[in-house]
Amino acid sequence: MTAYRFGAGPLLLDFDGPVCSVFSGYPASRIAAELVGLLDQVRVAVPDRVRRERDPMAVLRWVGDHAERRVVVAVEDAFCAAELAAVGTAEPTPFGHQVILNAVRRGNAVGVVSNNSAVAVEAYLDVHGLTCHVSPVIGRAYADPARMKPNPEPILTAARILGVAPQECVLVGDSLSDIEAARAAGVGIIGYANRPWKVDAFRAADHTVTSMQTIAEALA
Repeated sequence: MTAYRFGAGPLLLDFDGPVCSVFSGYPASRIAAELVGLLDQVRVAVPDRVRRERDPMAVLRWVGDHAERRVVVAVEDAFCAAELAAVGTAEPTPFGHQVILNAVRRGNAVGVVSNNSAVAVEAYLDVHGLTCHVSPVIGRAYADPARMKPNPEPILTAARILGVAPQECVLVGDSLSDIEAARAAGVGIIGYANRPWKVDAFRAADHTVTSMQTIAEALA
């Protein structure tokens, strides 16, 4: 990352990871269990592998593939409410906010492209005084989990709103789905390896960092 030079194009950030730990105070595993409980209430047969799932995104994806529209909407609404509650106790990622501020000072537009709901992202940015620095915020398509990353659509939407070609953008993401989506969209990708196993897993990224400080310093 020390040799990386940012251009003048937009910086796109995934939210959960690069900006904050969304579920640090309201664990993702608890939300996943709550969503499964909702499926039980509406009498949807849930396989054991989904019942054991600790990732609410994975539960939502399964519902999108296997349940009626009314159930997908109910799970989406419950997940949105849980995310909105979670951001109230979300822990900022070290140097994540500084990346935003340094990019803005440098003249780079900053957007968020997230599989979290836009309302949760916007609530977090508002609480932390970052709203004026981040636009657009592209969150999860409502009750349509197939359009979440690794689908490139959210990234392409951000580029279109910013009025730039995708190749002018750089995405910072902490998941394999971020890398896959970036590749499909044609944007640059910096992998934020916030777990040791991700360093090798993110080989397909253009660059990999283990701290957002590295990016903040590169933008300073």
